[in-house]
Amino acid sequence: MWSGPRNISTALMYSFRERLDTEVFDEPLYGHYLATTGVEHPGHSAVLAAMDTDGARVVREVLLADCERPIRFYKNMAHHLVGLDLSFLDQLTNLLLTRNPAEMLASLVKNVPSAGIEATGLLQQSTMIDRELAAGRQPIVLDAGEVLKDPRSVLGALCERLQIPVSETMLSWAEGPKPEDGVWARDWYANVHRSTGFARYRPPTTTVPDHLEATLDECVPLYERIAQYAIRA
Repeated sequence: MWSGPRNISTALMYSFRERLDTEVFDEPLYGHYLATTGVEHPGHSAVLAAMDTDGARVVREVLLADCERPIRFYKNMAHHLVGLDLSFLDQLTNLLLTRNPAEMLASLVKNVPSAGIEATGLLQQSTMIDRELAAGRQPIVLDAGEVLKDPRSVLGALCERLQIPVSETMLSWAEGPKPEDGVWARDWYANVHRSTGFARYRPPTTTVPDHLEATLDECVPLYERIAQYAIRA
């Protein structure tokens, strides 16, 4: 899965974690992203200390590694692909997770006040749409809002698209941290650690600050293009 930030990516990782046929991995390219870009994130030093920062090696030894279970689910951020040769994507089944950029930016700015379009993952997701179409594959896309409106139906349709068994276990999980959480969980995962399933969709009460209005204008057409492929209930 290649997600934008402040979506429901961790909840989806927890959802897939509940499947007996699946092992999950939390943002294996995060260290590569921080080392490559120099971007300052909460817990920056701890992430770099804990992770392999050689992205090409992570691709070879993690993303393309043999599976111990029938399914491996990688929770990735699309913008973590910076500086990598994208040809490896052809060896994976790629799921894109997107979100209305007005909602996403209003949340992202709390942790990354100077976020620009490069931090949204939308540029990389648009490139991935191009790659999938050029290869004759129908893009597989989830929109966070659509998942929250009807998780059972959307996840059921997703499983059918992925050609894996539909599992009711994906709809709930135990409260609290998970062993697979990255070291950044303390900075980003407070809400999902309090959850036991997908929250009901509610429009956000916060708005995009004035200094991100230009970024929002850049994001909207990219989001609209990606979201046209989203699975809907």
